[in-house]
Amino acid sequence: MRPEDVGEFLETGIISPARMRAIDINAMALGVTELQLMESAGRALADTTLAEKPHRVLVLCGRGNNGGDGMVAARHLQRDAETTVCCLDLGKRSAACDHQLKALRHCRVTIKQFQCRDDLVELQPFFKNSDVIIDALLGTGMAGDLKEPLTTCVAMTNASPAKIIAADIPTPGMRADRICAFHRAKVGGSTVIDIGIPVEAECCVGPGDLTLLQSRGKKAHKGVGGEVLIIGGGPFQGAPYLAGLGALRAGADIVRIASPVFEPVPDLIYERLEGCLISEEHTGQLIALAERADVVVCGNGLGTKSHDVMLALAPHCKKAVFDADALRLPLPAAIEETLYTPHAGEFGRITGVTLSDRTVERAIAARNAGIRGTLLLKGHIDIITDGNRVRFNRTGDPAMTVGGTGDVLAGMCGALLCQLPAFDAACIAAYVNGRAGEIVADERGGGLLASDLVDRIPSILFRKGA
Repeated sequence: MRPEDVGEFLETGIISPARMRAIDINAMALGVTELQLMESAGRALADTTLAEKPHRVLVLCGRGNNGGDGMVAARHLQRDAETTVCCLDLGKRSAACDHQLKALRHCRVTIKQFQCRDDLVELQPFFKNSDVIIDALLGTGMAGDLKEPLTTCVAMTNASPAKIIAADIPTPGMRADRICAFHRAKVGGSTVIDIGIPVEAECCVGPGDLTLLQSRGKKAHKGVGGEVLIIGGGPFQGAPYLAGLGALRAGADIVRIASPVFEPVPDLIYERLEGCLISEEHTGQLIALAERADVVVCGNGLGTKSHDVMLALAPHCKKAVFDADALRLPLPAAIEETLYTPHAGEFGRITGVTLSDRTVERAIAARNAGIRGTLLLKGHIDIITDGNRVRFNRTGDPAMTVGGTGDVLAGMCGALLCQLPAFDAACIAAYVNGRAGEIVADERGGGLLASDLVDRIPSILFRKGA
């Protein structure tokens, strides 16, 4: 897959700060450094400022990377305008911001620092006499209510006759005559500026996507990671247990296996289904289990004779992942969110479409399949789509063609769906499953077992391993 092939899948419109952080990290993983991104953003900010033909510019800089963008802008403004940088001097700066401040000290720029309201009052002439003020105080990292001395800084800026240019996003309460949005707009009315982020950083899943999964708080209690019910087994007894272990390793607190077959795995709660196959006589028992679960994963090792039970069960599932033998027509669907995880053959079975070998054509077919829910189309390159967005996952290894790796993936999807929207859960699960396979294959070469993936999941997912 070439970068030029994925351009049509680029998203537009307002982007959330969390998604933008993920893209930034993905770009760095692709070889674009944090300082390169900052340099591009700051240079663009300076060019926008110079278009106003100012004599005096005041740059307000916070302690994070938004402040670093402002410092880069000041460095590029020094030859064309009288430039003053007013820096917040409370707490620790980000490493990149500190790097830019050190460089700025060697420039023809006046640097003023403030820690309190009184410091700002002394700097009032700079606010009154500037033609342009650049707002690089907080950016997308803002959390909570604005406090002093920033409230005074906002008031003094708003009272200034200067034109105000915001870097990426205005500081809360501060007016902005122009907003320079880097890569994508975060608020309406922004002017979008390209800063050189590779298209693959946005279209392909990467380590940045792992940041969408929030860390568990210190006061977390049992069950906060969610309860997952795995329904399957009978003809193929190991599949639901691989899915269950995948769910546990991906953060689910409680995982129940409802199956006719018992496997002695002490970490999984076994819900016995009498007989050799899942049949209509189990419907009531399964509905009761599904209604208490946060997510239900269906189909692993199920066989071909239990689909009517899946259809009867689906309306009682809040969220569900349908995999393997549950992928038959008519498609079952959960109440809130549904995630389907077919390979090419299963996709053909539920859509009647024979997929091309070309990734882009496969992506278009998946996006246009008309399936209500999120689709994780497994393959050499996984394709994730909700019928609107499309994302590609390129992790994985040929050794993963062994049976059971898809069951581990389905279980991970179930656990992540407890915490995230289906589209994000599918993207992260595909990435982590593939990375686990790469690590195992690198260690052992051939002979990979699906169970080998399970223990690799936490170090990738929770330690944000790339």
